[in-house]
Amino acid sequence: MLTILTQISSTYRSFIVFATGLIIISIFLPNYKKLQQEKKHYQIGHHYPLYISNKELHSSYNNSDLSQSIKRWNKHTVGYGENSAILFQRLGLSSRLLYQLANTNDDIKSQLTKLKPGDILEFGFDENQTLAELRRSVSPIKTFIIYKTDSGFDSKFEEKELNFEYNYVEAKITSNFWNAAINAGLTANQIMEIAEIFGWDIDFSLDIRIGDQFKVLYQEQVVEGEIIGRGKIVTAIFTNQGRTFTAILDDKTNNYYDQNGHAMKKAFLRSPVDFRRVSSNFNPRRLHPITGKIQPHRGTDYAAPIGTPVWAAGDGIVQKSSYNKFNGNYVFIRHNQHYVTKYLHLEKRMVKVGQRVKQGQTIGTVGATGRVTGPHLHYEFLFNGVHKNARTVELPKSNPLTGEEKTNFITNAKIYLIQLNHYRNALYENNVSRNS
Repeated sequence: MLTILTQISSTYRSFIVFATGLIIISIFLPNYKKLQQEKKHYQIGHHYPLYISNKELHSSYNNSDLSQSIKRWNKHTVGYGENSAILFQRLGLSSRLLYQLANTNDDIKSQLTKLKPGDILEFGFDENQTLAELRRSVSPIKTFIIYKTDSGFDSKFEEKELNFEYNYVEAKITSNFWNAAINAGLTANQIMEIAEIFGWDIDFSLDIRIGDQFKVLYQEQVVEGEIIGRGKIVTAIFTNQGRTFTAILDDKTNNYYDQNGHAMKKAFLRSPVDFRRVSSNFNPRRLHPITGKIQPHRGTDYAAPIGTPVWAAGDGIVQKSSYNKFNGNYVFIRHNQHYVTKYLHLEKRMVKVGQRVKQGQTIGTVGATGRVTGPHLHYEFLFNGVHKNARTVELPKSNPLTGEEKTNFITNAKIYLIQLNHYRNALYENNVSRNS
């Protein structure tokens, strides 16, 4: 046979090999009719069985059928002096059941033993008036659930999906910043957040003027279509005495920069206290309120209630922390070889000499100690030993964004500014249509 193949040309040999391969493949292929019989054809309107595993069936029961079996809900807000034992007794539930639940797992024990006034509990009872489910609202999006099983009880945390939407407000100041912001619809926390964002450029106790204005784009937290809270301020623009400052949130660092990537945060705060009324400005030839003589007033007096926290204007080391009859309780902080800040007439001092402090750290509280006519903080800012007006002195800047981080931020900043203008135009159009 091999001798015959060698005498045939190569073309015929290839053909014979190919034909032999087809014959072998056809032998092992399934019967065509058998394939047709095994193919399933579904007819419209005909019912076919659906197979579900026991595991899936059990899971479905736990998640849906249990809630459907509850016939009555009892909602209760925890009051002062109330605990789980009192609530269970009030609802006719036994202390034995409470003990059983508390010993089921650590989560249940923690949730039932750490109730606070205002907590909301929902008790679900089945048709036999037996406790089948207990819910505690942990937050607007998170609920702790204790549920009945075949072998006793179990628990889980259930969270709703939190979404974010944008909202926009703007206002012109006609009396003070606080009233303008409240009337615009901002919360107290948002007002203080704006003061913090621009607190390195604007002293909100001294610099605010009638006619100043602000624009704010911020997030709202939305759950199932309902607004449950405020999120972060995304973009804010503040015009103060003709100067406009723009702050945009950097999603990566959660810090704020201007539209060119320069940090809003600087080495020193303009004001070391929450903005309140101020008794006098920086004035080198003011009349002293006690002696009646012209005496340099090389600082700023911030009138505020006794006990108001006083912050370190910048990072540094406490140079002095002491008392005398003129300054009362006072603290001096050296920030570097050039800068020193002084805080006088404190009620309490909360730092010691040599201690390192961070910007915004509470170093004492407003008082009326020393030679004063009322409670206030006297604040001084020195550069190379010379008193400067903290409101107007040029402050050292933090490092700006660079490279790819700067490029990405500026791209996002443009988008945020476009969104701010979009919502501003929408607000304007809404006001026009409402007034027409």
